Amino acid sequence: MKISATIITRNEETEIAEAIGTLDFADEIIVVDSESSDNTRKICEELGAHVITQKWLGFGRQKQTAVENCSNDWVFSLDADERVSKDLRDAILKIKALNEDTRPDGYRISRLSYYMEKPIKHCGWYPDWQLRFFDRKKGRWKDMAVHESVEMLENAKIEKLHHDILHFSVKNPLHHHQMIGERYAPLAAKQMYDSGRRTSRFKVRTASFAAFIGTYFLKAGFLDGLPGYCIARFAAHHSFLKHLLLWEMQNKAN
Repeated sequence: MKISATIITRNEETEIAEAIGTLDFADEIIVVDSESSDNTRKICEELGAHVITQKWLGFGRQKQTAVENCSNDWVFSLDADERVSKDLRDAILKIKALNEDTRPDGYRISRLSYYMEKPIKHCGWYPDWQLRFFDRKKGRWKDMAVHESVEMLENAKIEKLHHDILHFSVKNPLHHHQMIGERYAPLAAKQMYDSGRRTSRFKVRTASFAAFIGTYFLKAGFLDGLPGYCIARFAAHHSFLKHLLLWEMQNKAN
């Protein structure tokens, strides 16, 4: 069994070397870079990755481009702000040694996110199962603007790996605020609009409160201390902003 690891990048010079450094189980590393203006491509090439420059197509299509450029059918997908834990690496090496007849078609992997330097075990953030290791003959990335995922064939067999991908997406609270305002809320609103979903004045007014209650109390965010409280507050802001942006889109269309 040979494995191709894939990463999509844009201006990730501070992150990419550490991410690639955890992919030593892979037989090749494919990086699809969306026109970085820093040293991302140079660092990747120096570390032995094959780099393809591709204008930004959206998360799902960008990741599928990486899959289509792999030499091997088994693909492991990692983001630049993620790392493969030692336990996960060891588990994948054992899978490589399995007979083909005994392997499933894909694996969902638990993802552990860090926030304010603390691993977050609640807030709905864990185990955050991600289908990242799969046979590309049996699955592909869906064309989604945000929250992209792999869609497997109906008869595909999928198992779980209880060893973590480590996720370091949010550098600090200011970065979290910027991510919501500049990326996630606008993309989520557009995705909702394009899929036919609509909001209302009532939802715009109540979405924030509902998101905070759900994250902090129902999903036990309070057990994560101050980071859990901050996550709940930002979840509330994100929910409010995406509904407000969706409301604006509806009004312009009318």
